[in-house]
Amino acid sequence: MHLLSASCVCALLIAALLRQVSGLETVTGLYGETLEIPCNIGAIKAEDIIMTKWKYDKGEGLSGDLLVKQKNQNVSISATDEYKGRVSMAANSSLLLSAAKLSDQRTFTCMVVAAADITEYPVNVVIYKKPTNPEISDKAEELEIGKLTKLGTCVAEAANPAANITWLKNNKPLVADGRGISIQASVQVDPVTGLSTTSSVLEYSAGKEDTDAQFSCSTQHATGAELVSSPVIFTITYSTENMVLQVIAQEPLVEGDNVTLKCVADGNPAPTSFNFHLKGELVKVENADTYTITNVSRDTTGEYRCSLIDNATMQASKDITVKYLDINLSPSGKIVKKAGETLDLTLQIDASGDSKVSWTKDNVKLDKEPKFTKVTYSDSGRYECGVTMGVLSRKASFELVVEGAPVIKQLTKQRSEDGTHKVLICEAEGSPKPAVSWSINGTSLDESPFVNGKITHKIIVVPTANLTVSCTVSNEFGTDTRAINVSSLIEDVRKHISDDSDQTKMVVGVVVGLLVATVVIGLAYWVYMKKSKQGSWKTGEKENGSSEEEKKLEEKVEENSQKAEV
Repeated sequence: MHLLSASCVCALLIAALLRQVSGLETVTGLYGETLEIPCNIGAIKAEDIIMTKWKYDKGEGLSGDLLVKQKNQNVSISATDEYKGRVSMAANSSLLLSAAKLSDQRTFTCMVVAAADITEYPVNVVIYKKPTNPEISDKAEELEIGKLTKLGTCVAEAANPAANITWLKNNKPLVADGRGISIQASVQVDPVTGLSTTSSVLEYSAGKEDTDAQFSCSTQHATGAELVSSPVIFTITYSTENMVLQVIAQEPLVEGDNVTLKCVADGNPAPTSFNFHLKGELVKVENADTYTITNVSRDTTGEYRCSLIDNATMQASKDITVKYLDINLSPSGKIVKKAGETLDLTLQIDASGDSKVSWTKDNVKLDKEPKFTKVTYSDSGRYECGVTMGVLSRKASFELVVEGAPVIKQLTKQRSEDGTHKVLICEAEGSPKPAVSWSINGTSLDESPFVNGKITHKIIVVPTANLTVSCTVSNEFGTDTRAINVSSLIEDVRKHISDDSDQTKMVVGVVVGLLVATVVIGLAYWVYMKKSKQGSWKTGEKENGSSEEEKKLEEKVEENSQKAEV
């Protein structure tokens, strides 16, 4: 019975070989995780399956059993060696393989025995492992412009399959060109784990534009993950190619200020010592890039240069201009002149640029520069000139005093409106201020302020008789006197009455003359009308019109007679 069964099983196995599923399915697993390897995939219904068995390819045509499950029985695990304790079966007959490792990359076969058939499902297993985060090692201390230098090595460890490495500059890929960029990659496999480590060496020829550039590397892997290293910035060294001389000073730079010269070079590392050329004098400055000139003067104006100590041809220059403004007004201070004399003014300006001049007299702006061909009392005052050039300004002044003997310009008299007194007015010029005196006593009415050598003095008098009054003005340079006739107030009244009487007589004469003329005209007209009547009687003409005219004439004559009587 057992022999028959064994022979039957052999026959079935031979038949199974003939019914092996064509094609080889591949399942990918992740290193260290549990891998599920499918079986049957629904080709045979579960109720028709009598037995399921999993085995693996040990190589050299040998296979090893893992587990078997018969219908209505528990799984029986027969795995040994590396798979002991790592395999189990899922409800759908899939093989569960824990802690996947690279040695699991082989073919696993699921054999399914049904009522009328035996079928095998071989599955190829591939194990992936993403690399560790890439890192840049063996970094260069600095990069020299134009020189191909090993920048560093990017390493991506423990991957399967081996990772590909790409170098980046500012997050953009670098591609080897055989000139300024060289990339060499290599892969090492760990003999124990079988995992691969990829190394990539970048040689790079830097330029000035690479200052502050960020270099990094990234890995690409079959798992789809992309990992990027931390960026690295390298010091770019290069010789000085450009220099600038800066002038640090307040604007505008004027005499007495300080000015600092600063030499700026673009080398990296930057030069720390310089030669400063100061108008023929050479000053060497070490461990500094500045030189200060104190208390500058107009003589400081000129060209200044700085250069490298180890390369005198590498230099920069700058012009310095010290602004200045000097004025000299002659004469100045207090100037005393006699009226009529000449005053010559001289204003000298020494400036580093164009300037503007303005004048004031007693703080009032003048339209032009004052000229004194013949000084007058009105020219007296304080004169100030202001000279400006940008923000610079200078002032100078003088005080002009015009002196001379006083002269009376006008002596006048006025009668008050009510006729009770008279006002005498004496106007004079002179300097210093002249004293004013009168030949009679009077009440002082007013004295004007002494301005521009002029003074006006007024007194009130009540003359009772005709008299001559004199005004005298005097100062330390001389005296002047002038007289005026002043009539008494009584005489003024008599004259006024006399003038009124003459005017009355003239009016009466005019009125009488008019009356006489009116009477004469009336008589002449009456005689004329008489004659006209006699003529009309003779001719027999009508007299109506003539009578009316005669009546009107008589009325007019009578009216004029009445006016004459009044």
